[in-house]
Amino acid sequence: MVIYGLSTCSTCKKALKAMEQAGKDVVFRDVRAEPLSETELATLIAEFGDRLVDRTTNDWRSLSDWLKHSEAEDQLAAKPKLMARPVIHDGDAYYLGWDEAVQQALLSE
Repeated sequence: MVIYGLSTCSTCKKALKAMEQAGKDVVFRDVRAEPLSETELATLIAEFGDRLVDRTTNDWRSLSDWLKHSEAEDQLAAKPKLMARPVIHDGDAYYLGWDEAVQQALLSE
């Protein structure tokens, strides 16, 4: 299982801690320190589409108008920090966020 996020993100930290406490074998990947490859980004865009970009942040609001109106891939390539977090890859399944539905799906196995 891989959790993609930011090492400074409190939600990512909660997800990682919960997974480890549940005995899951988890690898955490900070997308700022180790950016997503084009293939990985394309896979996540195919899975989540525009939901992969967190448009509620100051970072998104500070983008240029051109970048705000560009594709999600371009926005995330320019600023990996814009990715909605965490993204969890477990086997063949991908999950976005750490809401109750995601927690139930991953922790109740």
